[in-house]
Amino acid sequence: MNSIFRKSMLSVAGLAFAGGVFAGPVAAHADVTPVKTTPVAGVQAEKPDTGKLIPHGVQGDQSRIDLNDEQVANTKAIIAATKKAGMDERAAVVSIATALQESKLENLGHLGDRNDHDSQGLFQQRPSSGWGTVEQITDPEYSTTAFLKGLKQVDGWQDMPLTKAAQTVQVSAYPDHYAQWEQQAADLVAKYWNS
Repeated sequence: MNSIFRKSMLSVAGLAFAGGVFAGPVAAHADVTPVKTTPVAGVQAEKPDTGKLIPHGVQGDQSRIDLNDEQVANTKAIIAATKKAGMDERAAVVSIATALQESKLENLGHLGDRNDHDSQGLFQQRPSSGWGTVEQITDPEYSTTAFLKGLKQVDGWQDMPLTKAAQTVQVSAYPDHYAQWEQQAADLVAKYWNS
């Protein structure tokens, strides 16, 4: 038996090996059982279950837009921040649908006369409402984390229709508009959650 393999097997069995001799009195009587290892294949993780992404089904007519590279990068940033916050795929769907409604997944700065007060970023959060500084709310990770912090404070958000959960956090003048993005948000989470 080759000495590197023997050292590896002894190490796996939990036995110390020093200078060519087992260490300690237990080693002389140790019953070394080979450890069966299964080769790990490069398997792509499964896509999240649609029932988990859209547990209540979609509400109303659905909208869809083609995304450019910036919008895809923002989608991935929202998913990464959701994972970092320890939240699941459904939270990512709610977040992405919200950002689709608020900014079409574009990290918007101040739009002058076209701006809703001082709303900015992916979620159109307002510095004057305590969401953070302009620099913070135009950072995709920060703005997503701020949105998710608000979502966590909504009792039972997991069991609510998407539009109600999003509206409770966002307090929009158009509370029903979030629902139209649920299917595209779920499709994006299914596509990018494991990438």
